[in-house]
Amino acid sequence: MLVNTKTIVPMTDANQNFSKVVHIVDENGMAVIMKNNKPRYVIVNFDEYENIAAAMQMRKARIDTAAEKIMNENIEALAELAK
Repeated sequence: MLVNTKTIVPMTDANQNFSKVVHIVDENGMAVIMKNNKPRYVIVNFDEYENIAAAMQMRKARIDTAAEKIMNENIEALAELAK
């Protein structure tokens, strides 16, 4: 994943100056908080969070549909294996 360097905030800065994190999120849509020089947390505004949550729900629904289809197509084999 590519990360805009303008959105990176060290954990100590985030702890001492959370308003800086909020300002970065307002300007760039997200902030990446680093812990031990590794990306650890992503802060996004609530609208973006809702978009992410909706995308995750759609993905889960597609996976559930595909799994159900596979199970229905192979119900006899699955029943035989269950014996």
